[in-house]
Amino acid sequence: MKYFKYYLLSLLVILIDQAVKLLVHFNMDMGLPGEIHLIGDWAKLHYTTNPGMAFGVELGSDYGKLILSSFRLVAMVGIGYYLYYLWKQRAHTGLIWCVALILGGAIGNLVDSIFYGVWFDNAPYGSSTPWFHGQVIDMFYLDIWEGIIPHWIPVIGGQAMSLWPIFNVADSAIFIGVVIILFNQKRFFASLHPQESEENLAQRPANAETSNAEVEA
Repeated sequence: MKYFKYYLLSLLVILIDQAVKLLVHFNMDMGLPGEIHLIGDWAKLHYTTNPGMAFGVELGSDYGKLILSSFRLVAMVGIGYYLYYLWKQRAHTGLIWCVALILGGAIGNLVDSIFYGVWFDNAPYGSSTPWFHGQVIDMFYLDIWEGIIPHWIPVIGGQAMSLWPIFNVADSAIFIGVVIILFNQKRFFASLHPQESEENLAQRPANAETSNAEVEA
């Protein structure tokens, strides 16, 4: 039952994510009127909703949101099982903790998608049903940079660009988990099949002896 500590981290992410979203929903006005500046104009609390995936990307059909929410549900189940699988395989502890963060973030946003259309009546206008059509609440606004990309940069040079992501606790957990895995993938995944590596090393002398015997023959 030692694997439960990883699921507890996922649960903690979900609880913090939902607590922050509820505080924002019940105590802040949406958009610019309710904006709270934390660090000058660079870091703010800005209540907004996201009807689709990351960066507001949406699926085009009338049932696009339903498909997206259903996909999130399937992905959540898959990630939850993968977390248990990693523990059974005695994977690197860091990898398991990262997957736990990703799982918590995925479930946190899934709660919004499934229930917020009913609880907070924030489903997009014209939705076939409020269930599975809830919009994800975002609140952390980072105004990183806005300007013209230098002309000497290939392809995108000379274009206007704005970098001001708006995200929530769940997004942060997913981002942190993914980034740590990317920077440590060699160390994390090398521990998944240590027995195979040892067997390969053990077989090398035997294979070498067999090859030498064939050459002598």
